[in-house]
Amino acid sequence: MNDEVSFLQELVAIPSPSGQEDAVACFLIDQMERRGFDAYRDEAGNVIGVLGRAAAERTIVLLGHMDTVPGQIPVRREGERIYGRGIVDAKGSLAAFVLAAARLQPSLTNTQIMVIGSVDEEAHSRGARHLVTTLPPPDYVIIGEPSHWQGITLGYKGNLSFHYWLQQPAGHSAGPFPSPAQKAIDLWNRLMDLAAEYNNGRSGHFTTLDPALLEFVTFSDGLSDRVELKIAVRLPPGLPVSELQRTLQTWCNGAKLEFYPSDPAFQADKHTPLVRAMLQAIRQHGGQPSFKLKTGTSDMNIVGPAWGCPILAYGPGDSSLDHTPHEHLEISEFLRAVDVLTRALELLNG
Repeated sequence: MNDEVSFLQELVAIPSPSGQEDAVACFLIDQMERRGFDAYRDEAGNVIGVLGRAAAERTIVLLGHMDTVPGQIPVRREGERIYGRGIVDAKGSLAAFVLAAARLQPSLTNTQIMVIGSVDEEAHSRGARHLVTTLPPPDYVIIGEPSHWQGITLGYKGNLSFHYWLQQPAGHSAGPFPSPAQKAIDLWNRLMDLAAEYNNGRSGHFTTLDPALLEFVTFSDGLSDRVELKIAVRLPPGLPVSELQRTLQTWCNGAKLEFYPSDPAFQADKHTPLVRAMLQAIRQHGGQPSFKLKTGTSDMNIVGPAWGCPILAYGPGDSSLDHTPHEHLEISEFLRAVDVLTRALELLNG
């Protein structure tokens, strides 16, 4: 088997749900060092592999993530496909970053490349939040997320996630007071009404407000009744996280709301040397490049506004397979993405 494909398959075969990245981090550091990187883990657990001089004229950060959502998929090769949890989201991108950067090592005279495997991206992006406080802004950033090998992602919607918790003394179902479950449903309905009003007349999912009910659980021990909700809201550009938080607080009706780390939508400029290099690289390898805006979130939402440099997201794979039991990647697409990244880095290296 091709050494590059073997590396990808071994990377995917190591389970690494959020919070359990240690084993894959050790493997990644070993593989980076074999390819000439100076590799280490930072205080948050991110793996950072560096090629080139610290005093180089420019720094390029290739930021992928090591963690996956839960749920194991037997890693296997079927024909020209490899199946496995995280191969699309987003170990395929991370592997492509390592391989492409390693190819440039002999020619890195005025450029430093940092390949980073972050932790906790599928949860609350603890790794990326640490990076923006410890690394100086680089000159260019590519985020490792699936876009197909011909696609370039320029933006992601924002996200507001929260936990709703309400407990009160048990009451008869025929009594005059609403139950915790009824109060929780009231909040959900008001949120859906707000979204419907906001979305009226808007076209395209990137511009809409989209709530998702992730969990609804009720409990009773005969003396008290309790309800818990977990809700995630995808935010369009221009809608501040704090504004929606304040609105939800007015609807809580005695419940406790715990807001998780949340981020506004972000959209990058497409008129940059980074985008031009990627467009040229895709075309030189026979592709027809296209721009994409994603309805999910990524580490771009965090590092994009913090670092303020040219940024985009790129990686092999079909994002509709993210988090599904059928997650797989075409080997030919993976290898094509490595070639495209290599060429783009060559163009940026000058």
